[in-house]
Amino acid sequence: MTAAQIRLLSLLRRECSRFLKIKRQTIGAPLLETFLYVSVFGAALGSRVGDLHGFDYVVFVVPGLIMMAFAINAFANNSSSLLQQKMQGSIHDQLSSPATPLELLLAFSLGGFLRGLVIAVLTLVAAALLVDLPLRHPEVLLPALFLVGMFFAQLGVLIGVRAEQFDDVAVAQTFVLQPLIFLGGVFYSTSLLDEPFATLTHFDPVYYMINLVRYGFLGYTEESIWLSLTLLTLATTVLFLLNLRLFRRGWKLRS
Repeated sequence: MTAAQIRLLSLLRRECSRFLKIKRQTIGAPLLETFLYVSVFGAALGSRVGDLHGFDYVVFVVPGLIMMAFAINAFANNSSSLLQQKMQGSIHDQLSSPATPLELLLAFSLGGFLRGLVIAVLTLVAAALLVDLPLRHPEVLLPALFLVGMFFAQLGVLIGVRAEQFDDVAVAQTFVLQPLIFLGGVFYSTSLLDEPFATLTHFDPVYYMINLVRYGFLGYTEESIWLSLTLLTLATTVLFLLNLRLFRRGWKLRS
């Protein structure tokens, strides 16, 4: 194992240890939210809505819940971890260590990604116990979930870098992340929307992510799969390169 690999694994182990120390907050709370979502939407709304595009309403919603769990936790892990280390001053030690900016960024990115992945898998298991969830296109689902996790991990890094207090992270999560997720079609089909909302939804990046994940599970999509994969790959790459530039410059990290 090379020195670079050892440094990366050490940094990644620190990130994983951080969120595993507070399991009730990082794992227990998201699972409870998923159970409540499935119970409420399945029992309260499912019987009223009935089928949606040939699927029980709760089955139609579950892929979006899995994606939402992945996204929120990957984002929350990185934004809070970076801000916390900035406020404690420990980020300065890492920037002056032998670890390169690329290794630091990869460690943060993979830490958030793994936390999101753990929650997404547990959400999938919990949902599978409550509903009969098919798996039609794993060849699309796996790269889609990977890109979703990495996109929101990069977004969390970006917010964590620019944030100066925890209110900044809370504002981004409340007024940016949550609206994008809820207006992207997690709980409804965008084909049911009237204009201009049906058109405006196409400018929401989460809309393409939900379509990919829903297609992976159910085989149903409202958008081109290749277009969605291409746009998501491009957006994730741009965010990663932007974060790498910020880490190399030490913008808002060295001050």
